[in-house]
Amino acid sequence: QVQLVESGGGSVQAGGSLRLSCAASKRTFSNYAMAWFRQAPGKEREFVAAINWSGGSTYYPDSVKGRFTISRDNAKNTVYLQMDSLKPEDTAVYYCAADRRGGGDTYSDYVGESEYDYWGQGTQVTVSS
Repeated sequence: QVQLVESGGGSVQAGGSLRLSCAASKRTFSNYAMAWFRQAPGKEREFVAAINWSGGSTYYPDSVKGRFTISRDNAKNTVYLQMDSLKPEDTAVYYCAADRRGGGDTYSDYVGESEYDYWGQGTQVTVSS
């Protein structure tokens, strides 16, 4: 079992930045693909970013591409989400997720919630206009 703990959420004005962190409890973290999802009130959870096991490939939907950056530090068992140029529509609870299989080779391998085996508890991000 892997425990994922997110941190770094908070409140920020539009145009600002936040950096989320997700710490994993297991040393085999380096074998996992990692992702961030978010869920706004009244909406379904949606894919935000993913990174494969090595960190060599990253994936983003158009809604955050160019503004968000996912990265990982396997030595620290941690994945990050740098969020810049934040917009009010980015307001949501952000969740970290882990895929034991390490991910695939295409965008579609990362966007579905069912691809992921472990989830964090979420961290709130609020962007005011």
